[in-house]
Amino acid sequence: MQRVALLRQAFQEVKCKRPFDITAAVILPDHLHCLWLLPEGDFDYSTRWQMIKTAFSRRVSASVKKDGAKTIWQPRFFEHCIRDESDFNKHLDYIHYNPVKHGLALSPGEWPHSSFQRFVDAGFYPASWGCTLAADITNLDCE
Repeated sequence: MQRVALLRQAFQEVKCKRPFDITAAVILPDHLHCLWLLPEGDFDYSTRWQMIKTAFSRRVSASVKKDGAKTIWQPRFFEHCIRDESDFNKHLDYIHYNPVKHGLALSPGEWPHSSFQRFVDAGFYPASWGCTLAADITNLDCE
């Protein structure tokens, strides 16, 4: 729980320096997924991720490799530009179903480190979405 708070601080720090909006997110014990909206004409995800990783790494202790790098983060990230509304919905579902997929929750609404409840509150999802394995969930493959 403390690391989630530290990660949120890192995101806020970077958002102040390099603005972007987090449309959706889920934080899991060993990885996270996000949908971001960058300012128009700005496509620099890499710098933001590097800044987030650095800001978070400074806040936590972790083992260190021979080259002095902390072993908190994987060396790269995977970026995907959303093509249309269908693609957006597919990735949104993937993000929110991820805790269930990894056996961390029985339903997306049970996982506390997710934007799922915000989307339920906005009427995008029913609160029961993802509680059963529906056909639209079984085909989620965005990794």
